[in-house]
Amino acid sequence: MLIVLSINAQADKQDIGKREYESACAVCHGLTGRGDDGPLKPYLVKPVPNLTVLAKNNKGVFPFDKVFQIIDGRQEVATHGPRNMPVWGNAFNNQTSLFYDNYPEQDKESGARSRILALTEYLYRLQD
Repeated sequence: MLIVLSINAQADKQDIGKREYESACAVCHGLTGRGDDGPLKPYLVKPVPNLTVLAKNNKGVFPFDKVFQIIDGRQEVATHGPRNMPVWGNAFNNQTSLFYDNYPEQDKESGARSRILALTEYLYRLQD
């Protein structure tokens, strides 16, 4: 029993998408992604989207590319409407710069995109 618990705890530590979600998204969207229990919810002007129904609202297909682009935020996504969330592409890129000062610019971009990819994949797993 102890071994199974240890393996599960280790797997959670290595779930990069879940870690990114919990550190960047859960404050608004809540731990479940339903938009109903984020600690900042009472302070937000607009309703927080339920991230667990993205596939359902897209004819059963998770809109992977669109979600990736919305999270990244460095390019306008015409069908998304006004931007009410941080531009995570810039934030992740800047964080990479802080931690890896001597990295070439393309590696910083790769780091940012890897984090967004992991986060997008985690949102895919949250779908109802």
